[in-house]
Amino acid sequence: MRAVMVMFDTLTRSYLSPYGNDWVRTPNFDRLAARCCTFDRFYGGSMPCMPARRELHTGMYNFLHRSWGPLEPFDGSCFRALDRAGVYTHLVTDHSHYWEDGGATYHNRYSSWEGFRGQEGDRWAARDIIDALPERSSHSKQPVNQMSEKALFQHEANRRRQASETDMSSTCTFDAGISFIEEHADRDNWLLHIESFDPHEPFDVPERLRSLYQLPKRVQANWPAYAQVETASNEDEVGEMRREYAALVSLCDERLGRVLDVFDRHDLWRDTLLIVNTDHGFLLGEHDYLGKNFWPMHQEIVHLPFFMHVPGAAEGERRAALCRTVDIAPTLLDWFEVDPETEMDGRSLLPTIEKDNPTCAYALFGAHGNHVCITDGSYVYMRAAREPDNEPLVECTLMPTHMREFFSRDSLMQAKLVAGDRHSNGIPYLKMPASSIMNSHAFGSSLWDVRQGERQIEDPVLEARLVDALREEMSTCVAPPEEFKRLGLSG
Repeated sequence: MRAVMVMFDTLTRSYLSPYGNDWVRTPNFDRLAARCCTFDRFYGGSMPCMPARRELHTGMYNFLHRSWGPLEPFDGSCFRALDRAGVYTHLVTDHSHYWEDGGATYHNRYSSWEGFRGQEGDRWAARDIIDALPERSSHSKQPVNQMSEKALFQHEANRRRQASETDMSSTCTFDAGISFIEEHADRDNWLLHIESFDPHEPFDVPERLRSLYQLPKRVQANWPAYAQVETASNEDEVGEMRREYAALVSLCDERLGRVLDVFDRHDLWRDTLLIVNTDHGFLLGEHDYLGKNFWPMHQEIVHLPFFMHVPGAAEGERRAALCRTVDIAPTLLDWFEVDPETEMDGRSLLPTIEKDNPTCAYALFGAHGNHVCITDGSYVYMRAAREPDNEPLVECTLMPTHMREFFSRDSLMQAKLVAGDRHSNGIPYLKMPASSIMNSHAFGSSLWDVRQGERQIEDPVLEARLVDALREEMSTCVAPPEEFKRLGLSG
């Protein structure tokens, strides 16, 4: 038994030809779809990057309890369970959050791992040698994102260490993944996880692909803001940004093609599970927003592309069943016939491949402190905070770190040790007050028809059904009492 999972960061499904796109060059995603089942109703859960990876390891929702953070000491990990059962697991990645305070416990759950530096604001190359940033193209007037000026100088320093396409950290990641497959093509009982930070912003794209999309030569990377934008009145700037993202998607497509080539070369299709997935998508002017977790979880962010090849099963078909990111961990364990370490919210996707069975009646999704959302695959209900102050909101953790720093002294002084529950697999944990820059109260609760696109509707009967389902799903996940109160769902 073998498995390969290729995970891209921030891959929006509407930019892929198997999902109906007719202007972005993604021929290898078409090749992939011909050998896989393509999922049409696959949803992310806990947003954004590291919360999604925690789901990938645990098969459990976490956004109701925790903001961005590491894998917890009480969490199960499907990759650790596989390793303990004798399946060799290997990670290759250029996702720099793995070696930051808020992500430093994930990669060590694998049997081995390789990391490649230099993406985004990764504190890698010495930035004090950068005296000034290059000028931006006059065609691009959108602001850089909310990252500090320090991050911009850091990224420029990193780029200078990657002078050619072969030096790019994403290229090195796929080089390492291909090498692993070549070395293990005649071996059994292994899993390879290739994780590419691309096409996450900033959009660094080789000139050969920039010219394909009629983009001007750029010196400084395009790093779009997480901000509101009047798309209609900024058509040129937003259009250029979309083409830059499309060019980066095409680069990802080329790298996917290298994985498909090695599958063809060694006929891995006959005995190797293949999953191609992402953590979330991105808003590039849709709904007049840029970014992801600062806004309501529209379909572009949370309705994900997902492809899976199961040897001996159907190929070139589509699956309409409702499925989720939390289903990936139990699927990997099921494939290798390994029992999970802990209870999971997800269910194996192998029966979905066989009979198009959904893994759930309802899927939850959201970001800590923002809307809590539920979908049945046809409709989405977004529940907003009841009060303008977005409280009460708590963190539930034994790993009090944010992305790049520890929790504040004030937060830690208010921490209380509480009894363990299903969320913590029975282990006591710390609970403390939290705050969030993402306040759903400003947007209000809303109901959406997502059967074809996304359309806001009013239907009190349907809304009441989804509110009841939301309360029940949150109860199953043992959401903190404070979360029920914040959303006005107590009682």
